[in-house]
Amino acid sequence: MLDIPSDPLSSVVTLLKPAVSISKLVEAGGPWRVERHDMASPFYCAMVEGRCRLHVTGRDPVTLSGGDFVLIPYLQGFTMSSEVPPPPHVPRRPLETGPGRFRLGVPEAPVDVRALVGHCRFDTPASDLIVSLLPEMIHVSGHSRLTALVPVIHEETRADRPGREMILERLLEVLLIEALRSGPAATLPPGLLRGLSDPQLAGALQRIHAEAGSALSVSELAKAAGMSRSGFFERFRRQVGRAPMEYATDWRMAVAKTLLRQGGLTNAEIALRVGYGSASAFGLAFVRHEGLSPGAFAAKNGR
Repeated sequence: MLDIPSDPLSSVVTLLKPAVSISKLVEAGGPWRVERHDMASPFYCAMVEGRCRLHVTGRDPVTLSGGDFVLIPYLQGFTMSSEVPPPPHVPRRPLETGPGRFRLGVPEAPVDVRALVGHCRFDTPASDLIVSLLPEMIHVSGHSRLTALVPVIHEETRADRPGREMILERLLEVLLIEALRSGPAATLPPGLLRGLSDPQLAGALQRIHAEAGSALSVSELAKAAGMSRSGFFERFRRQVGRAPMEYATDWRMAVAKTLLRQGGLTNAEIALRVGYGSASAFGLAFVRHEGLSPGAFAAKNGR
């Protein structure tokens, strides 16, 4: 049975169900560039030493230095290069120098950049919806807990020891939570993390995540926040990026999709878990939100 923590950040990461797909140590020297434009996965990078440039599709380039950590919940394409990149259209494939270890740049040049890079997947049918609540990119410097976790994940990925999959899942959960709560609130875009940084909204978000099966209302959430209904509504929409009940519905549907994929519960049982009084009311709400019935969704996405 799905056990969802009441804390909003923990509940989001629990539903995402992260799993490692690739973990590698990248070493580079001299001019180098690597480009990928066929990605569709979460990405993280811990800079061990040196400096390089990261240009994520649709965003301004950033310079990464030793001790930096970057998390991109949904990466579609990127270019990573030395600070002075090689001329365009100069092909130079990465050289695999060992299991999970790659060399970039001029082979005879001394190594001046080391980075631990990982790609993972979110094993949830609600990943698009949940990722939309998160920042597009988190970039932090000097966060020792994050830079200490990535080597452990890399080591565990390389090993073939009992309990490997469970350990990797737990390590990734810790990494994601640590990364998501490490970004400075002032620079966060509207979304869950910015809402949680607002003391008057944090309690409302806590209730939405902890009480998905309750009949919450804007008035009730506003009263708990010590605000007028209109003031709460506008502040929530400004900070979180969507109206309170729209957010509540999105979260309920993320839980419902997870339960439908998991199987073992009737629509009536799921309806009670996500705040609907009957299977028919839940079915109508699900069709409005997802464009297909719960049964059709389960048949398409079930294990």
